[in-house]
Amino acid sequence: MLSLWAKTSGTWINVALVLLGTGGGLILRGRLPRTMQDVITQVMGLITLFIGVQMAQPLTQINAGQIAGVIVGIVALVTGGLLGEWWQIEQRLAAMGDGLKARFGGGSRFTEGFVAASLLYCIGPMAILGSLNNGLSGDNTILVIKGTMDGLISIALTGSYGAGVGFSVLPVVIYQGGISLFAGLLASGIGDPAASPSILLVTGVGGVIIMGLGLNLLQVTTIRVASFLPALLLTPLFFMLGQVLSA
Repeated sequence: MLSLWAKTSGTWINVALVLLGTGGGLILRGRLPRTMQDVITQVMGLITLFIGVQMAQPLTQINAGQIAGVIVGIVALVTGGLLGEWWQIEQRLAAMGDGLKARFGGGSRFTEGFVAASLLYCIGPMAILGSLNNGLSGDNTILVIKGTMDGLISIALTGSYGAGVGFSVLPVVIYQGGISLFAGLLASGIGDPAASPSILLVTGVGGVIIMGLGLNLLQVTTIRVASFLPALLLTPLFFMLGQVLSA
């Protein structure tokens, strides 16, 4: 039987790399003029949009029976967004950031950085697949790769938003650690995570949400990205419903 460390080692390494990246970003932040910080944020916004588009591809490739995957995604996003607004997820996440800012101090963009980094690090296939692999077999390879990427991103985000980026490790621990600890129960219902159609659709929906985050980073508009998080949980349910209706 795997130990607690073996099941969650990838998450803790991910956390350490984000904190290292945040530290590096804080060191560089004081040495870069505001215009250069803005350029870094714009690059992160463009890359985030690109990643989101790539992630969203399964919505056009996977069907739930006779129902197109993109239809499943639309229904999940609309329903999830309504639930997210009802539960005030965006406001609660921002309130958490404000509370951390009040307790530990931080610049004017502390909460913005906390929310953006939390969403970016938790939404995506590597977080799900890596946590499942870690929890089932003790293999933390995917999460170490993800952590390295997150650490590099943290340098850029911290340069623009400040220390709030580092506190995103709290949602990472809860989200990834929770998936790893309950991996056995989750995997029994989805089979091979990497090939599961429902997980691929979750990835697609996550890609659309990530695109919204990219638009926010570019300040094109203001999308309440966190409100759409329930869509990630609803997607597998709507996938199964689509199969039943198509039978």
